[in-house]
Amino acid sequence: MDKIYAIIPVSQFANAKTRLSPFLSPEERKNLLKAMLKDITTTLKPIVDKILIISKDEEVLDYAKELGLTTIIEEDHKKSKSLKPSDNGGLNKALKQAMKWSRKKTRKIIILPSDIPLIRKTNIKLLIEQSKNLDFIIVPSKGGGTNTLIAKPLAIDMKFGEFSFKKHIEEAEKKKLTPFVHDSFYMALDVNTTEDLGEIMIHGNGTETKKYLESLEIKVESIHGHERLKVTRN
Repeated sequence: MDKIYAIIPVSQFANAKTRLSPFLSPEERKNLLKAMLKDITTTLKPIVDKILIISKDEEVLDYAKELGLTTIIEEDHKKSKSLKPSDNGGLNKALKQAMKWSRKKTRKIIILPSDIPLIRKTNIKLLIEQSKNLDFIIVPSKGGGTNTLIAKPLAIDMKFGEFSFKKHIEEAEKKKLTPFVHDSFYMALDVNTTEDLGEIMIHGNGTETKKYLESLEIKVESIHGHERLKVTRN
């Protein structure tokens, strides 16, 4: 068995990217997440064996099916119809559920967030090829988080949350795995702030995400101040 599955956890559309409020409306934030998810999965489809979307939001799962992806309902969803945002414990639990589903079907899993639309700008295919000979590959995000992780299913306990990059490295070392750190600007860029939107406008040529931001008449200019980019709307 020489397969790799991608696992992408997605929170509910109704509370997507609240840090971008009020710059974007709730509907615009939902459509932004849809565009980013489409960019990521379009990039992954030719190079992984299956893409799994795990969520407790039925709207997310329906959209994933439209994209031709495999869906998993978070177990908590069966117990409660609440669509409150999952905390990091809930995220780690969901990832464990997805890995249990995968472990007898695939050799390795690649875990990614739903908000790194510039992924195609890096050589993700090469990274997956490297994973055939490496135990544990990790890509840091801005601020000390983890934006991609490749390992055997359930190889370590998931530690997503504050400063998860360091925690995942420590967990790997505890399991006698040798972490390989892949540092990529494009994969480190997860979209949470208006400045991140500016980075997409600069670097995201050819992506659905940039196309959508352009439809909102979002503009970006370079400035020399506390922030590097000024992002505005007409």
